[in-house]
Amino acid sequence: MSLNAIFLAPGQGAQSVGMGKSWRDASPAAGEIFAQADHIAHFEGGHTLSQLCFEGPAERLNQTDVSQPALLVCAIACHGALVEQHGAINISGTLGLSLGEYTALALAGAFTWQDALRLVLIRGRLMQQAAVASHGGMVALIGADEEKANAVCAAAAQSDVLVPANFNAPGQIVLSGHAVACDRACVEASKIGLRASKLTVAGAFHSPLMAPAAQGMAKALADVEIAPLRCPVWSNVTGKPHQMNDAASVRQLLVDQLVQPVRWDACCADMIAWRAAQGLSESCKIHELAPGTVLRGLMRRIDKATEVTTHDSVAETQNAKS
Repeated sequence: MSLNAIFLAPGQGAQSVGMGKSWRDASPAAGEIFAQADHIAHFEGGHTLSQLCFEGPAERLNQTDVSQPALLVCAIACHGALVEQHGAINISGTLGLSLGEYTALALAGAFTWQDALRLVLIRGRLMQQAAVASHGGMVALIGADEEKANAVCAAAAQSDVLVPANFNAPGQIVLSGHAVACDRACVEASKIGLRASKLTVAGAFHSPLMAPAAQGMAKALADVEIAPLRCPVWSNVTGKPHQMNDAASVRQLLVDQLVQPVRWDACCADMIAWRAAQGLSESCKIHELAPGTVLRGLMRRIDKATEVTTHDSVAETQNAKS
């Protein structure tokens, strides 16, 4: 049975020990993807990517240089298993949160998943290095809109960097910048009735403090051929689809993504409107690739009427069909 789908690819934070194992165990296609990934990705201590996904330890899996490639491979393996299961999948569009945009572009044919993995291995290392060098952090604001988020940043930044970094869903915005500014943001947020909590992250992602990583990614992306896209892929930076036949634009937006905010709520809203305009609201379902169910949760805040089928595990996929 063929499947007509829009795929959502998760970003950092969705990882957990054991992710992808049920797909590897159940699907030869998924197993082959993990095996190929183990030949491409190499980590200190001799651990393979598969071992870190399936066995952890969590402390290592959660580090940026591991979690990013692990998430990409897990999503690609899940997709491979679904193709194996359905025989054919017509991909009408793809969206990926932060590093998930590389997964989304690979599914749309911009580059192979193997090249996407090589890029994300570089991206994870560069972001980890920039994080260590900049002493940054992130803080989540609950109940804020963009105007309030900007007001908190203006009040708390002082001479440090503090900017909105993730517009995840209505009322859920993440700020990013120097750690001391994040501390001040928690105080300033409470003054205007917002809840704020510091996130356990390596650094100030999607902020100007990631400029060294952006420079490194520009060099890495210049060496990878980017083919015309086979379907719309929404850009985290613009909230709109990438230009289908403009490799230079795709490269630049992937570089910009490191230092500019992720507008996930805008991506999803634009995709929903596009799907309706194309007459695909009934025939084209939205599927969240493994691991986790984070993106389904965000979609419920963005548009409660839009259903997302998750594929965190084989069992979850089977339950969704029953």
